[in-house]
Amino acid sequence: MGLSRRAKNLIVDVPFQGAKWLRCVDLAGQLFGNTATPPPPTTIAHGSESAAMQEDYTSQTLVSDSCNPKKKTAGLKMERIRLPRPILKFCSTHASDQISLDCFPLVDRKVVIADHTRRMFLCDADTRAVVSIPNLHKPKSRPISLFIPSTADANDHPTVGGGSLYVMERVPEPEKGDVELSDQFEAFVCSNIFEGPWNCHLLRPPPFVSDRTCCFTYPKITSYAVVGSNICISHNSCNATYCLDTARNTWEVGNGNLPLYGKVVYVPELKLWFGFSTEARTMSPLAAADLSTMDSHSQPQLIGDWKEFDPPKGWLESHDPQLVNLGSGRFCIARFFRIVSMDDGEIIDRIEVFTGVEVLPVGHDGDGSGNTKLKLRMKKHKSLCHVSNGTVINDIF
Repeated sequence: MGLSRRAKNLIVDVPFQGAKWLRCVDLAGQLFGNTATPPPPTTIAHGSESAAMQEDYTSQTLVSDSCNPKKKTAGLKMERIRLPRPILKFCSTHASDQISLDCFPLVDRKVVIADHTRRMFLCDADTRAVVSIPNLHKPKSRPISLFIPSTADANDHPTVGGGSLYVMERVPEPEKGDVELSDQFEAFVCSNIFEGPWNCHLLRPPPFVSDRTCCFTYPKITSYAVVGSNICISHNSCNATYCLDTARNTWEVGNGNLPLYGKVVYVPELKLWFGFSTEARTMSPLAAADLSTMDSHSQPQLIGDWKEFDPPKGWLESHDPQLVNLGSGRFCIARFFRIVSMDDGEIIDRIEVFTGVEVLPVGHDGDGSGNTKLKLRMKKHKSLCHVSNGTVINDIF
């Protein structure tokens, strides 16, 4: 989306187990130069959680001043991201080691929250409205999700109409035989996001769930993308891409994995898909590929990759990076670290780093046969950090 159409993003943080707080943040403004801060929104309680806990905007102190003084850190100078008070707070009413809450983004600042009992709540961060939608058929242990809008405007931007939310297990369990429908793969379809109605149905599982010839362990879905009206996924056990025809609920298998890691984002302004390169084992750089040419006989190649951040010594990635499209070729890259003592391996703190980058076309390369390939360059903007102090950021949308 263009910057004017997406002024705010959602950050989801976890103050304690079984809770999720949603904050509306101007990522583009903070990362690309407009530092004006609007008044903080009023916190609204949900369920059993009260609105008594309030937070002020985080001050712009430096990482080197805020880390645990017990051990020496790298002394990296970095401003903190400013986080407003939460606009919505979710808290499980059950006391259990199995409690969990998952967030599935839709469009704009609308997100679905799912708990460990299968319940689903639709939240609109702009109006702070919360409504229930049909439950999951089965709780998901480590789900991923993709949203496909049912309509688009002339510039390929999603409208506020309806669409389909696909929720899948990241590490699906094997199933015996030719399974027609699986409760590990579900779709939620609506004609209008908030007016409904919402209908939930099971999907046919990808072939690798029941075909164990190439998978000796539970496969983990490592890449997933929307390509047109299809959903494409790759996993870590087979060199193949599985594409779901969402209209017919059928899967096709292509050669080679997706060349991008994690949740892959389509950027209509550049007509390319962006994610993280699969060629690096750690600190995977931002990369781009053209998935429109993908078929059963060819594998898309990376058009470029760019590294935007070098962590200091003792900073280890705690989980996969996340990418948010801010529009007009601009992105926020979020990386998640644990700071480890070089003396005894003790975890000193956890830090999230948000970096604004801009990807710009700079011409084309020719191969002498009339074929050309778009050339891109990356311009890095500001990097901001968040030091956990007990509250860890999980997702950005």
